[in-house]
Amino acid sequence: MATQQPSSAPPAPALSAAYPMAKPGYGKRTAPDQQAPTREDFALLPTRERYVAGFVDHLPEGAAMSVKQLAKQLPLYGQQAISTALTALSVAGHLRRVRCPVSDGDETRWVFRTFWSSTAHDNEWWNTYLATEKAARTANSAPDTPTPDTATPATATPPPWVPAEEPPPPAPEGPGADQAPGCPAVPQQRTPHQRPDDEPAPPLPPTPSAAPAPPVPCAVSETPATPMTPRTFVAGPSPAYLALARLGRDDHRLALSADDCAALEPQAAQWLARGVTVDYLTSALTAGLPTRVDSPAGLIRRRLTDKIPPRLPTESAQTVTLAPPRRILMECTDCGRPGPPEALPDGLCHPCRTTHHSTATEEPEHPAGIADIKAHMANLRDLLKPV
Repeated sequence: MATQQPSSAPPAPALSAAYPMAKPGYGKRTAPDQQAPTREDFALLPTRERYVAGFVDHLPEGAAMSVKQLAKQLPLYGQQAISTALTALSVAGHLRRVRCPVSDGDETRWVFRTFWSSTAHDNEWWNTYLATEKAARTANSAPDTPTPDTATPATATPPPWVPAEEPPPPAPEGPGADQAPGCPAVPQQRTPHQRPDDEPAPPLPPTPSAAPAPPVPCAVSETPATPMTPRTFVAGPSPAYLALARLGRDDHRLALSADDCAALEPQAAQWLARGVTVDYLTSALTAGLPTRVDSPAGLIRRRLTDKIPPRLPTESAQTVTLAPPRRILMECTDCGRPGPPEALPDGLCHPCRTTHHSTATEEPEHPAGIADIKAHMANLRDLLKPV
């Protein structure tokens, strides 16, 4: 029978189960401007709130912060007690729940985050922080997304067992392998006085009577390509020039010469640059003409100057001038009602804040009064007993 030998190695420590992360849930996000942790943290809070705050403070970034999930991890309290404790921590200035939009291609979805701070902050600090771009980036960032410093660069160095480059393809064998079909063979360069034994003799020159066939153009690397002469394109008349030239055809009183059209072209181009059409320009210049026009060029110049339309802002300029939309929307810690941060002081809406303060201001009943009530009820029961 084998004898069991005790091992001197210590047993492996029991590993606790990983805390569930939010997907997308009420994920935890750490707020800035926190003091170094000490033993006096959360000392002014009641026992239950101090217990919940200590547990939440040690949760990792992106952990689920729903009441149901916290109640599963904290055995001393149920969901109702955890919800009341979170409300008290929100009033104390330790947490704020927010909603933020996350763009996924063409779609935008809302995710729910919980900003946590071990150092209590007032409403003014929370409102100022949640209105910054840094808070929006912190709320939209995923805990498992690598930062730019830790992200893998695009041109990473390959491992040593991977070849740096693929070997070049083998050179084609045989004469004329690197030239197009139908092209004459290009003689290779050789050193002087070098001629192999199997090289054929040079061909005889053709006779004058036989005309040589035109050579086929082939791309040979030794022959430099002839530079092509760039074509010169003559630009036609501009739309503004054509609009002025056609005024005399529409109304004989506004017949302009070529020099007049060239002189008035910059002013007409300003009209078209402000978004008007050629028809609008023509109707503005020909409307309400007098019976006799002595100087068509002078009349057109005056109308181009006096009737020029206003410059309308472009679509991009309107986008820039608009105020940026709010990136983060706070929600009530108790009931989840959304609203701007300044409308939810202490992280609570008006009904929940009123209920919380009224409950907190109620004084607990004195133990002596409770004992008197119990004695009075017992006396009434004795009187009701049959004799």
